[in-house]
Amino acid sequence: MAKRDYYEVLGVAKNASKAELKKAYHKLALKYHPDRNPGDAEAERRFKEAAEAYEVLGDEDKRKRYDQYGHAGLRGTPGHDFSQMNVEDIFSMFNDIFGGGGGGFGGRRGAPRRGPARGYDLETEVEITLEEVLEGCEREVEFTRLDVCATCSGGGSRPGSEPARCSTCGGQGQVMQQGLGGMFRMVTTCPECRGRGTVITDPCPDCGGRGRVSVGRRLAVKIPPGVQSGQAVRVAGEGEPPPPEASPGGEGVRGDLHVVIRVEPKAGFERDGDHLLRMVPVGFSQLALGASLTVEGLDGEAEVKIPPGTQHGAIFRVANRGLPNLRSGRRGDLVVIVQLHVPKRLSDEQRRMLEQFAETEDVPAEVHHEDPSIWARIRSAFGG
Repeated sequence: MAKRDYYEVLGVAKNASKAELKKAYHKLALKYHPDRNPGDAEAERRFKEAAEAYEVLGDEDKRKRYDQYGHAGLRGTPGHDFSQMNVEDIFSMFNDIFGGGGGGFGGRRGAPRRGPARGYDLETEVEITLEEVLEGCEREVEFTRLDVCATCSGGGSRPGSEPARCSTCGGQGQVMQQGLGGMFRMVTTCPECRGRGTVITDPCPDCGGRGRVSVGRRLAVKIPPGVQSGQAVRVAGEGEPPPPEASPGGEGVRGDLHVVIRVEPKAGFERDGDHLLRMVPVGFSQLALGASLTVEGLDGEAEVKIPPGTQHGAIFRVANRGLPNLRSGRRGDLVVIVQLHVPKRLSDEQRRMLEQFAETEDVPAEVHHEDPSIWARIRSAFGG
């Protein structure tokens, strides 16, 4: 089977940063994790494919060769055949992601781990409106997680029976392999017992010997005012228990639930941090003579006075009518940008009056290019 493009596998752009690569791999590894997809060969293939892509793109030298020559550029480069690797060995390769460095996954046997075993983090999404960003809200989320099987208490064996010692590794959880004609030896996780040292001979009828069962969970999550789209609310302890290899009974630290916020766009409003931007159409006479505008904000109307001679694209601020800052709670501004509205149709009376005005109109001979454009003025208003 032809290999897919590594950037396509991870779902990132070719200029993705190391942090973006790590985040993308973390998300895919969580989705296709073997413990969450027991017996699913396709999920395991995707898990290994993502690991291979991250192993190449996460290495600066390999990534340069891949960007220049594609898969052919990696021939002869030291690496791993991930399709043939044991899943446990992948855990040990990326220990910083799979729990050794607190990357969100529980620790695995054979990988250094500080402190008690930790379970996997979970992620879900909710959508909220701009009005809810202003006030804060509460959302009920539903998700599925693995929990310790109550029937076998996480051991995986039918009640009354015990697991047997693994005959492949002799109960050690690791096996020795020869490489390169016997020039060196490598210790790897036992493929039979996956590092446990024991095998289930009489599996629990409820979990099939896995020690974990999938359960539905529903809870209310408070979303604070001022949250940005893409930010996450962490609910501590609502993730999964440590995996069976690390803690059959689930003792240790549960993972967390990360609720990612998506803010729905609202017609007529643009968000810039804590500020709200509104484009407001005005007539020529209002700009020329001055006017008082009533502008709709998220929490009611605001009055904006524009002086005579105001130009198209002028910016006015209504203080403290934007969105609250997530940390300080202080509100940003409602920023009003006036736009000249030119009518497509005129009545006879309007045309007559405009023709009379045109006879006395004083139009500059040329446009002053040094005048900043509307977007330049908006950027300037926000400090560049």
